[in-house]
Amino acid sequence: MHAATTYDTINGLSLWQRMASITLEEMRGVKLMNRVDTKYVLTEDEVMAMLERAAERGYRVQVIGDVRAARYDTLYYDTAQRDMYVAHHNQTLSRQKIRTRRYEDGGDTFLEVKNKSNRGRTNKRRIAIEGSAFDAIHDHCSTLEFLAEHSRYDVASLAPALATRFVRITIVNRNLSERVTIDLNLCYEDLRSGRSATICGMAIVEVKQVGSSSSEIKAILRDMRVMPFRVSKYCLGTALTVEGIKKNRLQLKLRDIEKRIGYGRVYISAAQQIEK
Repeated sequence: MHAATTYDTINGLSLWQRMASITLEEMRGVKLMNRVDTKYVLTEDEVMAMLERAAERGYRVQVIGDVRAARYDTLYYDTAQRDMYVAHHNQTLSRQKIRTRRYEDGGDTFLEVKNKSNRGRTNKRRIAIEGSAFDAIHDHCSTLEFLAEHSRYDVASLAPALATRFVRITIVNRNLSERVTIDLNLCYEDLRSGRSATICGMAIVEVKQVGSSSSEIKAILRDMRVMPFRVSKYCLGTALTVEGIKKNRLQLKLRDIEKRIGYGRVYISAAQQIEK
């Protein structure tokens, strides 16, 4: 992989001939909606090295149709003051994010409420929604009822905040107890200003487990001298695209990211729309 990696080049990798696959239907048994997450930031070359080793250890890659790298379209909702972002930035231990997500290759759309507990566990609840509800949750009874039950925030105060697009590779270990997501080609757009940002050459890898059991992928990353790195795609995108918002902690993280992937890889535009 390199900075010009695209959806097509990722799906055309010869690596997939050496890695067993798992279908989306088989993967439904690995939901891990209540879990412990460990995140890492990798270069694209490190992703390739990690995947080669994972294939040798029996990890399987999720296949949707005939693609192994799927396109994700995510829309984060927040209040006018971006209270969810601020809570995360201020390191509030118990916090929540609300988003809609469209799986472009599978055709499904979901509304998700993601809670982080003060013990570091992630609990996610979601429902399938109509495609038209993706950016219009207030116009559908099912989404309003779901949020009335699960949102900590007044539903009327929520509005689209940040659009995020990326390509995701998902792999799973042999006994289906661990899922690993690899997000590449991250693009952000602040829907309230039109300001957008792209980070080239970076991957966010997330290891999702029921508990803190041993993990072969974590061992691979240790051998590669890649250490865990706490980062939120929503917060990173907000810090990059929203002018005047509190972001001192995110600026420190961005500097650390640039040290890992190289400088000059973050591109910000005042009013560029994310390509569809």
